[in-house]
Amino acid sequence: MIHRRYFNFSKFLSRLFRAGIFVSSLFLFLNINFVSHLIPFSIHNLQSTIYVSAQVTGSDVAAKKAQLQAQLADLEAQIATQEAILKDQQGKSESLSRDIKILDAQIAKAKLDIKARTISIENLTDSIGDKQVTITKLTTKLGKEKESLAQLLRKTNEIDSYSTVEVVLSNENLSSFFQDLDSFDSIKNELNKSFEVITDTKVKTEDEKTQLEDKRDEETKLKNLQILEQKRIQQQEAEKAAILKASKGIESLYQNVLKQQTLSAAQIRAQLFSLQGSAAIPFEKALDYANFASQKTGVRPAVILGIIAEESNLGQNVGTGNWLVDMKAPRDTEPFKAITAALGVNPDTVPVSKKPWYGYGGAMGPAQFIPSTWVLYAGYVKNSDGSWSYNSSKDRIRSLTGSGLPSNPWDARDAFMACGILMKENGAAARTYGAERLAALRYLAGWGNASKSAYAFYGDDVMALANKYQKMIDILSGK
Repeated sequence: MIHRRYFNFSKFLSRLFRAGIFVSSLFLFLNINFVSHLIPFSIHNLQSTIYVSAQVTGSDVAAKKAQLQAQLADLEAQIATQEAILKDQQGKSESLSRDIKILDAQIAKAKLDIKARTISIENLTDSIGDKQVTITKLTTKLGKEKESLAQLLRKTNEIDSYSTVEVVLSNENLSSFFQDLDSFDSIKNELNKSFEVITDTKVKTEDEKTQLEDKRDEETKLKNLQILEQKRIQQQEAEKAAILKASKGIESLYQNVLKQQTLSAAQIRAQLFSLQGSAAIPFEKALDYANFASQKTGVRPAVILGIIAEESNLGQNVGTGNWLVDMKAPRDTEPFKAITAALGVNPDTVPVSKKPWYGYGGAMGPAQFIPSTWVLYAGYVKNSDGSWSYNSSKDRIRSLTGSGLPSNPWDARDAFMACGILMKENGAAARTYGAERLAALRYLAGWGNASKSAYAFYGDDVMALANKYQKMIDILSGK
C-alpha cells in the first residue's frame, strides 16, 4: 500500500530510482550488516546491555562488599571505644597514669582510623573498576553505532546523486521497494535512538566514575595524613618513654618533671617557629603576626598559630614542587600565573607544595593556600577567557594589613592574616572549643566534609597545638 506522504511527484521519481538501483543492495546490506545487529538491540535491550557490566559476578562482588562493610563497622566500634577512653581521661587531672592512657588511646585510634580508611579506599577502587569496564564497553559500542550510521548516510547520499532518467529506467517492484524503504527509515530511527541512549549513559557513567575517583583521592589523602599523625604520636610516645625512665614510674617524680618542662618567657622567645616554604622566624615574631590577625578578625592568636603549624607540617615535600607539574590545571595554574605576575616574581622559582601520590599540590606559603582559594581573598577577578586579573580594591588581606602591595602568600604577615580571615569565615571567632575545632576542620576539608569523623584528627591536632601555644602566650603575658 502506497502511503499518502509519497504522493509528491519528484519524491516519487526519487523513490522509483531507489527501487530500481538500490533496493536489492540495500536489502542485502540491511540483512547482513544491520538487521541481525539491530533487531535484538531495542531500547529496552540496550539498557540491559549497558548495565550488564555492573552485574559481573554479582554475588561475588556483593559478598566482598558485605565483608568489607562488616570489617568497617567493627573498626568504627573500636574507634568509638578509644574516643570514649580519650574523653574520659582528658577530663581527669594531669598524672602519669592518665597521660599514658591518653597516649595509648591516641595511638590505637590512629591505627584503627588508617585501617578503616584502607577498607573504604578498597571499596571505592572496586566501584571505579566496575565503572571503567562499563565505559569501555559503551565506548566500543558507540563507535560501532557511529560507523553504522555513517554507512547509512553515505549510502543515502550516494542514492540522491543519481539522475531522474536513471530512476525512470528502473524495473524494480514498487510495493516491495516501499516496504524496504520503510524498513530502512525505521532502522535509521532505531539506530539514532540507540546512539542517543548510549551517549547519554556513557556521559552519566563517566560523571559517576569522576565522582568516585575524587572520593578515592580524598580517602587516600586521609590515609596518608593519618600515617603522618601516627608518626607524630609515636614520637610523643618516645618522649614519654624517656620521662617514664626518668621518673621510674613514680608519680611524684613525674610531677616534678612536668614542672621542669614549663618554659620561661626567655626560653619561649628563643624558640624558633619553623615554617616550611618560608624563612624560619622567632616565636615572638610569629606571635606578633597572630596577634595582629586576631585584632582584625577576632580569631584567637593561639588558634591561628595552631593552623599555621599544622599546615606547615602536613606534607613531606612542601615547598619543593613546580607549578607546571604539581598544580591542577586550569583550576590553579591560571590563578597562579596572575598571582606571580601581580607580585612580579618568577612562577618557576617560587616554592609551592609538591604533588603527593594521592592528589594535587601547588599550595603556597606558611598558610598553604592553593591559588584558586588565595585569589578569593587577595583581590583577583576572573576574566571571560578564564584568566585572572588583580584588583587592589578587592584585596581583603591587603585592606586589613595596610600594605601598599598586592597580598603575598609567601609573606608570613599576609599568610597569617589570610588564615585569620578564613578561620573567621569558618566560625572560629566564637572562641569556643567546638567552634574553633569545627573551623579548623573546615579549613582542611571545606564545609561539606567537616562533620565527617574521618577528619576528626585534624581538628584534634590543631586544638592540641592551640593549647600548647596558649600556654606559651600566657607565660609571655605574665599569666
